[in-house]
Amino acid sequence: MINRTLLTNSVLFVLVLLTNRVGVSIAFAAGPTFNCSKAVGTIERMICKDDGLSTLDHQMGEVYAAASKKALNEHPPVLKAEQRGWIKGRNDCWKSEDKRECVEESYRRRIAELQARYRLVPANGPVSYTCDGDSRIEVVVTFFKTDPPTLIAERGDQISIMYLQPSGSGSKYQGQNELLWEHQGEATIVWGYDSPEMRCSKRR
Repeated sequence: MINRTLLTNSVLFVLVLLTNRVGVSIAFAAGPTFNCSKAVGTIERMICKDDGLSTLDHQMGEVYAAASKKALNEHPPVLKAEQRGWIKGRNDCWKSEDKRECVEESYRRRIAELQARYRLVPANGPVSYTCDGDSRIEVVVTFFKTDPPTLIAERGDQISIMYLQPSGSGSKYQGQNELLWEHQGEATIVWGYDSPEMRCSKRR
């Protein structure tokens, strides 16, 4: 005769196991934040069929919602307009040779940008750099623990967000028209398209 307690425990174990498996299946089966039945274009349809990209889309939705809360008093309200522009740029990945890589990179960079701009992740800094031996030339930098790592650099009333790039030595960050390459406490900074390199050191 089977021990009733042992049988009950075995049944409970099986039920817990099945529940966990169903939960995992539901988590993996979750689609992106938009309605896949109304997906338009090559890129949206690809996201709907790709678990990895769907996960990134969910992460984007969470980060965008958190950023929106911090942007309530933003004047002018640029976040929504920028996000629409980003979606258009993401969908333009259909022109890319490697569409999936283009979409994934677009998500990762935008998520990191929002996390840094709206201070949604831990930061180091600010750190002030004086350039070319002139105390009037100052670049203030804050580093963010995003993926990929980012920094926000400020020079006067100008701001640039930069992303960590592969580098043989030191830490190299690249923005749209700006660059910061730090090595052993010294930094090379380029500020603006076709601008000369500046030699900068941390202000003590």
